[in-house]
Amino acid sequence: MARSATNRAARDLVRETDASGRKPVRRKSAELPLTISRPALLREGNDRQFRHLVHSLFGFAAHHERIRSGHAKVIGVSGIEYTVLISIAHLSRQGDVNIKTVADHLYLSGAFITAVVGRLLKMGLVDKKTDTGDRRRVSLTVPAKGHKALERLAPIQRRVNDVEFGCLSRDEFDFLIAVVDRLVDSGARAVALQNYLLTELGVK
Repeated sequence: MARSATNRAARDLVRETDASGRKPVRRKSAELPLTISRPALLREGNDRQFRHLVHSLFGFAAHHERIRSGHAKVIGVSGIEYTVLISIAHLSRQGDVNIKTVADHLYLSGAFITAVVGRLLKMGLVDKKTDTGDRRRVSLTVPAKGHKALERLAPIQRRVNDVEFGCLSRDEFDFLIAVVDRLVDSGARAVALQNYLLTELGVK
């Protein structure tokens, strides 16, 4: 049922994008084909600013991945293990945490998070407790060893994060959070559309 709903949503997006009624933008034959058609994202009929945005986001993501890996090295884990560990620690402040909680928070599959949590359990950085009323339900917590690792990292982490995001004012920071949340939602819709189109093309 979930897959059918996703396919219906993707088909709606196909109709929406195909039936926009927009006239094709004129461009010189020597130019590359446009990678986007929304007028709000075009400048003088070209997509150069859009490509600049996408490639800059890629550059920021590359820098952030290196920073994440550096944070992880301080406490002797991989980048994704660090991310899952600190996510469990912070999510636990809001209530019970399980595999689905972490998977939804990080936009990753439950199977992948299960594998990462398994490694953290072996290292003693995460604990799990089975619900006595429902043995299928497991709560994840960060024990003293995990908290000590995060406390050891924190002084370096603060200095690096302050520089990484030091260009933002308070208002810009609040605005960026709102924009990124919206981009995550539209990105999920775009992934569903792309998967649908690839299926229609027979691309695996």
